[in-house]
Amino acid sequence: MGQRKYFGTDGIRGKVGESTINPEFVTKLGWAAGKVLAGRGTNKVLIGKDTRISGYMLESALEAGLSAAGINIGLLGPMPTPAIAYLTKTFRSEAGIVISASHNPYYDNGIKFFSSDGFKLDDDIELAIEDMMDQPMTCVASNKLGKATRISDAAGRYIEFCKATFPSELSLHGLKIVVDCAHGATYHIAPNVLSELGAEVIEIGTTPNGLNINEGVGATSLQSLVDKVLETGADLGFALDGDGDRIMMVDNIGNIIDGDQIIFMIARDALKNGRMQGGVVGTLMSNLGLENALNKLGVPFARSKVGDRYVMELLQQKGWTIGGENSGHVLNLNASSTGDGIVAGLQVLIAMVRSNMDLHALSSGFEKYPQQLVNVRFGPGGDNPLENDNVKAAKKEAEKALGKTGRVLLRKSGTEPLIRVMVEAEDEMASIKWSESIADAVRKVTG
Repeated sequence: MGQRKYFGTDGIRGKVGESTINPEFVTKLGWAAGKVLAGRGTNKVLIGKDTRISGYMLESALEAGLSAAGINIGLLGPMPTPAIAYLTKTFRSEAGIVISASHNPYYDNGIKFFSSDGFKLDDDIELAIEDMMDQPMTCVASNKLGKATRISDAAGRYIEFCKATFPSELSLHGLKIVVDCAHGATYHIAPNVLSELGAEVIEIGTTPNGLNINEGVGATSLQSLVDKVLETGADLGFALDGDGDRIMMVDNIGNIIDGDQIIFMIARDALKNGRMQGGVVGTLMSNLGLENALNKLGVPFARSKVGDRYVMELLQQKGWTIGGENSGHVLNLNASSTGDGIVAGLQVLIAMVRSNMDLHALSSGFEKYPQQLVNVRFGPGGDNPLENDNVKAAKKEAEKALGKTGRVLLRKSGTEPLIRVMVEAEDEMASIKWSESIADAVRKVTG
């Protein structure tokens, strides 16, 4: 595989107005993608976005570039990332493009692509797009320019898809659910899905203004959801992120239910009902407690690199269907072709209704190892902190001290300029001590 210049583990992402997330670059990106995709028989591409104010600008830039390459465009407006994957398939489009920076603040944005089958683009296509970016931009003849149309019923189509993943003989009547949409792309989707399935829905994070996405709400900021669940006496709460591809939950007494617990509940229900296909894929960040609990059920567990695209790759290699990350990216390929926060939440609700258990009881079943994650920001250029001898020595010292009672993981984030230091241990104080020790070594390198 060639060296990537622009694409990370989840598309192209950055601060608006800087090197890649600006009108000039994105217009060229649209053109380059159009040229590559046209060479593979593509005639139409769908574009969706989250609720960031910069989405308008970037949508127009992509539209111009694709049109110049002769590609027709369907504009979906604000829609969750998994909705774009689904609609790309149902409209028989050859590709879908998402304008979103997921859980990042409003001043970031990004571009990622889906293929005609609803999966993320293969690496070879992304690399071909990068190579095309080095070519001079051209324009097809006027009579060959791509046309753009707005698809007005996209939200309704996706709502019906989500509801179709919930068995028709079951209902959410009698459940009070708080749903936090992070002022993001699910603001007009998730509440409708839950209420149409019978739940009493209390909304937060559903008034986007272009600048408030993920601000104090959503899957990466759960206190608002915890407070609202306790205040209203709700049965549970959902928190989605800005583009709707991840979910975290809160039970009726305010406990946070993370991605590992959600994966466990979905896998256990699938096993109980004869729908388990193989095993479960987690990542290097997945809690050791998840692995141990699945093994007790006789369910195999495998770890991929961090990033939902790598979870997907390993699922496909093994022919398994369930996997994800503790951050709330949850994949269930029997229900959706990509990580889908709403669908994952519905899978948990199915297990609740079938078992007649509340979320607190349902989520018990494995003991989580205390896990400390420290993020250390670093600037562009300079030496790789992970190659520094002092950092390596700090990591080695922690691993020796923990032995078989814990794990250490250091990695660069694929979406932000961060070094992530994770230490997991049976003893919480040990996880805190060694994570801070390693993080201090990293900070001395990064300044």
